[in-house]
Amino acid sequence: MLNLEKNLEKYAELAVKVGINLKENEGLIITGNTDTLPLARKIMKVAYSIGAKHVEFQLVDDEMSLIRYEYGKDFVFESFPQFKVDSLEAMYKDNYHHISIIAPNPELLKDVDSEIVAKSQKSASLAMEQVRHYQMTGKTKWNIIAFPSKEWAKSVFPDLDEASAVNMLWKYIFEATRVDQDDPITAWTMHDKTLKKYRDLLNEKQFDKLVLKGPGTDLEVYLAEDHLWMGGSKASQAGDSYVANIPTEEVFTTPHRLKVNGTLKATKPLSLNGKLVEDFEFVFKEGKVVDFKAKKGYEVLDKLFANDEGARYLGEIALVPHDSPISNTGILFNNTLFDENASVHVAFGKAYNYAMKNGSNMTPSELGEKGANSSLIHVDFMVGGPELDITAFEKDGTEVQLFRKGNWVF
Repeated sequence: MLNLEKNLEKYAELAVKVGINLKENEGLIITGNTDTLPLARKIMKVAYSIGAKHVEFQLVDDEMSLIRYEYGKDFVFESFPQFKVDSLEAMYKDNYHHISIIAPNPELLKDVDSEIVAKSQKSASLAMEQVRHYQMTGKTKWNIIAFPSKEWAKSVFPDLDEASAVNMLWKYIFEATRVDQDDPITAWTMHDKTLKKYRDLLNEKQFDKLVLKGPGTDLEVYLAEDHLWMGGSKASQAGDSYVANIPTEEVFTTPHRLKVNGTLKATKPLSLNGKLVEDFEFVFKEGKVVDFKAKKGYEVLDKLFANDEGARYLGEIALVPHDSPISNTGILFNNTLFDENASVHVAFGKAYNYAMKNGSNMTPSELGEKGANSSLIHVDFMVGGPELDITAFEKDGTEVQLFRKGNWVF
């Protein structure tokens, strides 16, 4: 039987001690909605016990967000409050770090005009660009964990009643995050070592390109000059390890923005801006999406690509074996945090600075010269599965099989 109270305590400890690796006299920001308060309170308790100088809870409420879209005048979506940007930047400068507890409703905005959603997202992205680099460069430690909303749980388990669906989703969240184990922190230490094994092997090889082949996919992806593979915990600029996503099963790096060619088919739906995109695929030429299709949510992708020039180029490629804990549940979570860690995936938009050698110390122009993409967005989607093969090529043309039928060859 699920011991929710005990598991929430372990989950909170994992988020603070492994996700953020909070140190004495550091500050902590917790973002969540009203559903997440039981977990947020436990996180706050752990943080103050460690020695946090202050813990700030920031409320993001779905119903209030919907009210804004339903009743806000057009000008509301054309700008973003500067005081929110200034406040967040001030906290990041003052050695605050950030835990986001997501409790999503996958189709919250399904009835809202996509044009308005896109306009709002773009204005927010533009305004937040000045503080995004704190996370992208590792100056600010950050972590994302999940809490099951009723709407999310029902989208995953539509045949169960609401309470049973929430309990079932909790069960799988605790399994995926290793919270169900006796000592989740030790389990994460061991898992981190496994991811580092693949990370180190790939960094040693410094492959020139990857070729992905599967149903609907035949894609050549060159890697950026001086790309760096990442996996598991990262090091902050202060030298502290932290885990940005819990769960995580990926090793990832930076593709060359101008050297991606071929076809790519998504293997799982994407929940984006409160809407679902399903059965979608792309054609790339010289890095850019030149054609795309979607049986559901075409307009969502169309608005995504309208954000800026970099939105049509890739900023990340991540390798995840099909035979992994989240994939083996057989569940479609309808949430990128989990679904991306069940599948090889790529991301449109901005590349991570730290996924380039010395990238955190480079200017956007310097990163661009080496092939790293720049954009206001970063949106992951899943392309892996049991039929995907991935071949890597060394600079002299030597082929190395990385994935066969969805899994690591070695």
